[in-house]
Amino acid sequence: MSDIPVQAAAKNLDIKEVIRGRRTIKKFQEQPVPVEKITEFLDTAVWAPNHKLREPWRFLLFREEGRQKLSEAIAAEMGEDNKFVTTVLNVPTIMLVVMKEDPRQAIFDEDFAATSALVQNFMLAAWAEEVGTFWVTKPFLYGPKFRETLGIVPGEKIVGMLYIGYPDVVPKPQERTPASEKLTLFK
Repeated sequence: MSDIPVQAAAKNLDIKEVIRGRRTIKKFQEQPVPVEKITEFLDTAVWAPNHKLREPWRFLLFREEGRQKLSEAIAAEMGEDNKFVTTVLNVPTIMLVVMKEDPRQAIFDEDFAATSALVQNFMLAAWAEEVGTFWVTKPFLYGPKFRETLGIVPGEKIVGMLYIGYPDVVPKPQERTPASEKLTLFK
């Protein structure tokens, strides 16, 4: 197999624009993103760099009536009187990204970095097609009742919970510190 010319690989997409334009979306339209579209984003996301192609990830997708199962898992851990039970019932689609944990620290770190890169790839692929996301990490994701309810076994880590949907409100960009202010150059 020969290498692909750079021009063909880039296909006129301005990745910088997608990266800088992406926003965390917290308010979604009711209409869910089709599962086929989410699968397409995942098929792009799995091209994240991952050492020795271990592909340490799996995904749990909750939509429509399936969101009730997620709300039950949250309620099992936190009680029924918490805002997250209501929130997950109002977000069109939620996905948990689960990573197989390796007891060797270096491999764990490589796999965590790869899975985080996958999440970023997913978010960028979605944003490029006007689908918003919100990467959520909350203490209940570590809770034994929450994990047991959803079949997440010891030796697995939930890297994040992603809210997915068509944006209802897109927030304004927030300033970033220029990288040059955090760069140490050795000559």
